[in-house]
Amino acid sequence: MDADLAIVGAGPAGMAAAIEAQRLGLTSVLLDEQPRVGGQIYRNIGRPSLADPGILGPDYDAGRSLADAFADSGCRYLPNTQVWQIESDARVYYSHQGRAASLQARQVMIANGAQERPFPIPGWTLPGVMTAGAAQILLKSPGLAADGAVFAGCGPLLYLVVWQYLQAGIKVKALLDTTPAANYRRALGALDGALHGAGYLWKGLTLLRDIRAAGIPFVRGVTELAAHDEDGVLSRVTYRAGGRQHQLDTEQLFLHQGVVPNVNLAMASGCEHHWHEPQLCWQPLLDAWGQSSQPHIRIIGDGGGIGGAVAAALKGRLAVQQLAHTLGRQTQADRDHHARSLRRQLRRETAFRRFIDLLYRPSDALRLPAQDEVLGCRCEEVSLGDIRRAVSQGCMGPNQLKSFTRCGMGPCQGRQCGLIVSELMARLQGQEVEQGGYYRLRAPVKPLTLDELSSLDLPPEPVLRE
Repeated sequence: MDADLAIVGAGPAGMAAAIEAQRLGLTSVLLDEQPRVGGQIYRNIGRPSLADPGILGPDYDAGRSLADAFADSGCRYLPNTQVWQIESDARVYYSHQGRAASLQARQVMIANGAQERPFPIPGWTLPGVMTAGAAQILLKSPGLAADGAVFAGCGPLLYLVVWQYLQAGIKVKALLDTTPAANYRRALGALDGALHGAGYLWKGLTLLRDIRAAGIPFVRGVTELAAHDEDGVLSRVTYRAGGRQHQLDTEQLFLHQGVVPNVNLAMASGCEHHWHEPQLCWQPLLDAWGQSSQPHIRIIGDGGGIGGAVAAALKGRLAVQQLAHTLGRQTQADRDHHARSLRRQLRRETAFRRFIDLLYRPSDALRLPAQDEVLGCRCEEVSLGDIRRAVSQGCMGPNQLKSFTRCGMGPCQGRQCGLIVSELMARLQGQEVEQGGYYRLRAPVKPLTLDELSSLDLPPEPVLRE
C-alpha cells in the first residue's frame, strides 16, 4: 500500500485535505497537473510572477498560509502529474515527465475543482478570444496582460479580473455585462442568505465601485454578443444593449459566464452524477462527507458543487474527518466534535451561494444561441446546426451524437461541449436534461501517448489460493 489516501488536485480543497490527513496520522500523496500548488484560485501562490502580488487582492494572498501549511505537512507531493485513470480498487494511474506509473491507495479524493462554463457565441473560437479565467492565469503566472481588451459576460470572477487589471494599471476597453434584468428580481428572494454573506456582498460592491470610478465603460443589459475577424484574427466585437446594436474595435475579448464542476475524472471513474438546475451543470451524488457512489472515492471542493475557495477547503477537511473515522484513526465522538465547527463555517460560507446562482444565471440565448453556424464542439468543429440536424434525423442522446458527428470525441473529451450538448439536445427533444444524460466517459481522461503507456509497470496479478 503506497498511501492511505491519494488526493487528485492541489487547490484549496486538496491542500486542506492533505494537511488534515497528515495531522490525523493518515499517509497521503497529492498529485497535481501544475508545477506548484494553488489550483486555479491560488495559482502560483508560492512564487508570484508579479512584483506586487497585492494587485491580485487579499483573497488571493489568503492562499499563502494554506500553501505554507501544506509544505510543512509532510504529505508526499507529485507536481506536473496528470491522473488519467482511477480503478475500483483505488489504484491511481498517472503520467509524470513522459512516463506512466501507478500507486495504490486505500481511498481516493478527487479535488480537481471547477472549469469555466462554455460561452458559445459567434466567433468564440477566433484567435484573440479567450476566457476571463485565462486572462487571470496569464496575470498570475507569467505576469502578462492584454492592453485594451473587452471583457464580456457575468459573474464574480469577471468583475474580479477586470479589477485586477485595473490594479495592475492595464487599460480595459469595456466591460459588457450580460446579466439578465429579470435575475435581479429573482435574486431579491435570496437576499436573506446574501446578508449572511455580507462580507462577500461588500467585496462585490467594492469591485464594481472601483471599476466605475476608474472610468471603464460598463454596459449593462447586453443581450447579444458576437466576435468578428479580419484575416482570421479578432478585430471587433458587436453587441446589443438598450435595444440598439453597438460595435467595439479590439484585438482581445475575454468571456465568462460562471464556473461549473470539472466532472470528467469522476464520471470516468463511475461516480453517479445528476443535473443541478440552480447551477445549470452536472454534479456528483455525494453525502454530507463528500462520499460518492463509488465506495473508494470521495469528491471535495468545487468538483462536488461550486462554493468558492474557503468552502472548498472546509469540504476537504470534513471529508478527511470521516475517512479517519472509517479507517479507525479517530472515534466517532472525535469526528463529530471536530466536524461541528467546520460545518458551522461551511454553512456561513455557502449561505451566499443561492443569491449568486440566481443573480448570475446565464441567459438561454448566450448558453444556447440560435445561430446554427456557432460551433458547439471546438475540437471536432461541430456546429450547433450539425447537432440540431442530427436530432432531426433521429439521434437520441449525447453518446449517439458521437456516431452522428464526432461531437465530444476530441482532445478535451467533452469538457467544452458537454454542457452545450446536454442542454441543447434535451430542449430539442422536449425532455429534462437529466433524462438525456451526458457523454459516457472512459479512461484515459487526458491524452496519453503510446510511449507513456508502454513505460507503465503493471501491478502484479493477485495470487489465487485454493
